[in-house]
Amino acid sequence: MNIRDHLLAALNTLPGVREFHIHVLVTAPAKDNSLYPYASPRPRLYVQDILILLSEQANPDAPRILVAAVEACVYHAPATDCAILYISKIDSTGHGLAPPPTATLVRTFIRWYADPTTRPVAARHFWVQLFARAQGQYLFPNSSEYPGKRPLSDARLCAWWRRVFGQVGGDVCEAIGVEGRVEMYYVLPGHNELEALQVMGSGSLLSNSSPTANPQWLYGHPYSQTNIPLPCPPPEGLHNLGHYIPSFEDDPKNRFMDEIAFTDTPVSPRKRRRTDTSRDNGGDPESRDGEKEKDRKGRPMGELSKVEPDEFWERMSFRQECVAGAVTGFFSMGISVPEACMPSPRPSPLAPQPGQVPRSMNRRILSSLLTGVEFSTPERARKATELIEGTVRGLCEGLAPTLPPPRSKNQSAEATQDLLVPPLPRTPPRRTVGLPPVEDISPNPFDEPEATLETYKAHIYGSITVSNPPLPPKAAVDGTTTEGTSGGGTENKTKIHVLTVRKKKKRPGA
Repeated sequence: MNIRDHLLAALNTLPGVREFHIHVLVTAPAKDNSLYPYASPRPRLYVQDILILLSEQANPDAPRILVAAVEACVYHAPATDCAILYISKIDSTGHGLAPPPTATLVRTFIRWYADPTTRPVAARHFWVQLFARAQGQYLFPNSSEYPGKRPLSDARLCAWWRRVFGQVGGDVCEAIGVEGRVEMYYVLPGHNELEALQVMGSGSLLSNSSPTANPQWLYGHPYSQTNIPLPCPPPEGLHNLGHYIPSFEDDPKNRFMDEIAFTDTPVSPRKRRRTDTSRDNGGDPESRDGEKEKDRKGRPMGELSKVEPDEFWERMSFRQECVAGAVTGFFSMGISVPEACMPSPRPSPLAPQPGQVPRSMNRRILSSLLTGVEFSTPERARKATELIEGTVRGLCEGLAPTLPPPRSKNQSAEATQDLLVPPLPRTPPRRTVGLPPVEDISPNPFDEPEATLETYKAHIYGSITVSNPPLPPKAAVDGTTTEGTSGGGTENKTKIHVLTVRKKKKRPGA
């Protein structure tokens, strides 16, 4: 069973009657050395891009409309036998039926990579990381304008992620048994543990689907622990914060790392004279200059050698991205299993697997989704779904579908009535000038995979018809019953009779 069929099997358990259509795009591994830009030497990593698009049909005669999407990356570090699944963006449109499939889709997707029995990456130590920040839209432009979409608030989003992570951690802990280890970390910058629990509410504590498997939550970061190896450990005797903190795309940690790296502590002239021994020894000036240059290249930039991970996260609480009035959260899960649980022999980390597509295909689909369509109304969502899904199939068939051009600044409002796409929220760009030079990456010995119609039918596209009993109504206070409202549902409430209080008349002369 591949990941597409695994996701469809999980969606088949949702209540109600509807049909799901899914597109799973996983690129072939490519060499990458941008995750740890301040590490010296930079680790050799292999990255895969993942894009999952889920559409829904209420009945066979109804149109298909995109309801959820996931964008993620997998980084593999064979030298340390580690891998990282970074969940970049998750979004929904609100155009589907209740209950929405987003939680089931995300939970099943994370477990597929977290569970070593299904994980397609041969790594003993696996990390899942994400940055939770509430926004009205991420992958579906203008979807926040649709009345049926009800985005979670910042605190509820953190509680949602804690609950999803807890369920996955419980499932994986039960699957690997006592031979493995599962550790879960989370931190809400600017809040201590008690404040974080109060902000998220009691609903976030219901985190595990299995009563027997109960991995403990640790409030904090995973970069000081030694139970599960990190992908890029620093060399022995050398401390460099750049070996601990990865630089994911659209991550607020990046700009803070840049500031630390480019902060130079001035050296007093007296200290410089004491350390300058060029006049005392009679060595070769050229050799001394070469040793200084070698020492300078090996020394961490700025204050990276002075800031510990604990101090980094303490100072992170005062960053603008974390104290701008909204609650944000960093979540991490580490899974480690013994060598006996890994397949033997292990495949090459660069070898393409069946069903993988070229990176250019993922980028083209994502660019079309973010700049060429929008989801503010059901009709526009239907057209957007038809265009995006048609583009995926067209690229697999070797066709060049006609895509709408991105909106330009000079276009009038009338000409762009159907493409009123505001800029999506992003973390401000990091500083790139002055970064350590990137080493040349050798070419991939394997050819880039080719997306064909056979790949489309066997691995990329799939559908399933769900026919289960409907979700029972939830009993509420005052005798009201509320049906699910997420994804365009409605609320049906019984009539409430309000009793008025009669005032007592005053007696004459009182």
